[in-house]
Amino acid sequence: MIKKLPFSKSITYALGQLGWSLLAGIIGNYLIFYYIPTEKSGIIPVVSQKMFFGFLTIIGLITMAGRLFDAVTDPWIATLSDKSTSKMGRRISFLAKSALPFSVFTVLVFWNPTPHESIINIIFLTISLLLYYLFYTMYVTPYFALLSELGHTPNERLKLSTMISLTWFLGFALASQAAAIWSMLERMGHSKVDSMRITFTILAFIAFILLLIPVFTIDEKKYCMSVPSEMEMTDSIKATFRNKEFTKFVFSDLFYWVAITIFQSALIYYLTVLLDKKEALLGSLFIVLGVGSFIFYIPVYSVAKKIGKKKLLVIAFFMFVLTYLSAFFLGKYPIPNIWQAYILVAMASIPMAIFGILPNAVIADIAEYDALKTGVRREGMFFGTRTFMSKLGQMISMLVISTLLLIRYNGSQELGIRLTTISAAIFCLMGTIILFLYNEEKVMKVIEGGDDSV
Repeated sequence: MIKKLPFSKSITYALGQLGWSLLAGIIGNYLIFYYIPTEKSGIIPVVSQKMFFGFLTIIGLITMAGRLFDAVTDPWIATLSDKSTSKMGRRISFLAKSALPFSVFTVLVFWNPTPHESIINIIFLTISLLLYYLFYTMYVTPYFALLSELGHTPNERLKLSTMISLTWFLGFALASQAAAIWSMLERMGHSKVDSMRITFTILAFIAFILLLIPVFTIDEKKYCMSVPSEMEMTDSIKATFRNKEFTKFVFSDLFYWVAITIFQSALIYYLTVLLDKKEALLGSLFIVLGVGSFIFYIPVYSVAKKIGKKKLLVIAFFMFVLTYLSAFFLGKYPIPNIWQAYILVAMASIPMAIFGILPNAVIADIAEYDALKTGVRREGMFFGTRTFMSKLGQMISMLVISTLLLIRYNGSQELGIRLTTISAAIFCLMGTIILFLYNEEKVMKVIEGGDDSV
């Protein structure tokens, strides 16, 4: 008999998210900053800053290639996980194999071989980034599939999704402290680049330990109905997109990922250029963002049970639009710049809490809905496809932001930085329109034992 997951095991499961979000936070917050440095940063460019065809950049092409490779491997890893017959379980075995290389390649991304612009750096970055994304997918896709299997009811899945949302924020908040750590190392006499590399190495080691906690504490066979799927990858992908409710939701989610990645990647530029503040402030802002979001976790959980997840996500989309549009005028409001920074992240904290909790719970519900309709359990493919779409969104965002950041007007990057906020708002509006089409009532009626004739 499959046992209910105890609260203590829910915590150890959530700590795995803390580990991988810490690694993702390092890449998400600092990759573009490191390879497209501002004049104030003190970092010497190590890849060409030239633009091709008026909008393509080297770093943009590399990050796009990485995201495309990552997106392509998502359904492959999802299929391997769904079909796995490992004694450790369909998901835990992948977590165990990927934890170390995932951590190592996060650091190597910043370890360019030469200290100046070189084709060698371009090749090294491309290879290390591709491998980072491969092992990222090997951990994250099976990890999310576990959520659907460890939670046996919609409420259990919502609780797990709430917990991993908290650890996701904690991971990104911890990653945001990197600037404060490397500033301290600089004061000790280390160079800026060496300080950054030492900092990332320390954080990656902490993440590695966290990644292994679910591996050694959760017996997948005890808590999950682990029935390997026999479907091949192409058939599973086709079956996944035949689920119309999933298709609607995941395309809405795609635009969310484009918008949020643009915002997160550009945040350090908002601070250092638009607000003329030190990059170490990023850490304080993420703490405010995390604490602000945490305050709303319980209300989000309670309201979602009453009015449904879809309505809250629509509200969150509109709140993001308001936040991004207000960011366009940073540095121009008649209040101190430091307060502008804190107000911005405070505005973002509520929609971040909503999107941090609900999408994974929605995907888990859709996966359960599909299993009840078809008799085949393919949680890995549903979460893998969602991850695929999120990577596709992040890939698009890298193209957008790397192009906008190189726009110069009167010798300044300010105009391009401000335009990132407008682009993020537009993508949010597109996501909202598609989300209106998702029929949540139909999905929940099947899960709760009714029919789907809604």
